[in-house]
Amino acid sequence: MRTAILALASGALFGAGLAISGMADPTRVRDFLDLLGRWDPTLAFVMAGAIVPMAIAWRIQRRLAAPLASTDFSIPSTVKIDGKLIGGSLLFGVGWGIAGLCPGPAIAGLALRPSAAFIFVVAMIAGMMVHRSLDRMTAASS
Repeated sequence: MRTAILALASGALFGAGLAISGMADPTRVRDFLDLLGRWDPTLAFVMAGAIVPMAIAWRIQRRLAAPLASTDFSIPSTVKIDGKLIGGSLLFGVGWGIAGLCPGPAIAGLALRPSAAFIFVVAMIAGMMVHRSLDRMTAASS
């Protein structure tokens, strides 16, 4: 129960930050990506503002034996850069550039602009399901 409450509080804090900063607005994100047109640097300031608390969190994490809501830290053990990572990154970036949304702002957008965000979230979930199916098929054939 404690984990669920912490997850809910963390998600609400993240969503509030997206809403207050305006980063759940696809127009603002597209304007940030439009370097040769109506460039809007506010997303860069939001990203830069995230670096300080994250740097502090990494320093604190090194001193902890376990996180507050789990028995151990879930830190990826691999640093392999392969075709799947590059392809996924390209798809993510193209989708972000076209829609002006990525998963976090899309979920927050369900509360702010439900009709536009709903289409994106449905497509995002469909993409995740296709990926899972392809992953299972390739694992079964190996």
